[in-house]
Amino acid sequence: MKKLIVGALVGGIILFFWSFMSWGLLNLHGAQQKYTPKQDSILNYLGTQFSEDGAYFMPTYPPGASNEEMEKTMETSVGKPWAMVTYHKKMDGMSKMYRNMGRGLLVDIVMIWLLCWILLKIPSPSFSTILMGSLGTGLLIFFGGPYMMHIWFGSFDLMAHFLDVIVSFGVTGLWLGWWLTRQKK
Repeated sequence: MKKLIVGALVGGIILFFWSFMSWGLLNLHGAQQKYTPKQDSILNYLGTQFSEDGAYFMPTYPPGASNEEMEKTMETSVGKPWAMVTYHKKMDGMSKMYRNMGRGLLVDIVMIWLLCWILLKIPSPSFSTILMGSLGTGLLIFFGGPYMMHIWFGSFDLMAHFLDVIVSFGVTGLWLGWWLTRQKK
């Protein structure tokens, strides 16, 4: 039980720390968060267009459109600009950011707890099995999340997400490989 708990806590902290480095200090995801000097006028305009928080894909067809209307919308959109807008009427302050960071850390710990639980079900797992299991888990998360979204919506920070997985789950795998295979003295 100690191996599971300590492995999850330290591994979760490793994931959280790398996320902080990647999104904050290193700004690896900057391509997905570009600045425009027109942001104030764009936000003011969007505020006049959206009545509620939501994610909007444009161009698209209205709810209840017929198959013919859907096809026509898609055909006339080919070769033209498109956008995805996530709109919120108000930005939350720092207190929500700290809550979100706490939730993120908790999710990282739970995720590594689940990984440790699976790895400890393997009879006498080796260091390399644990390392590859950790990297494989990270790759599953990458393929099922960021890469799948990139296929459809062309994200601008795909390689940053890939690097996130390799570094965070690689370092976590190194830690878990040592921690979960060490013998009691």
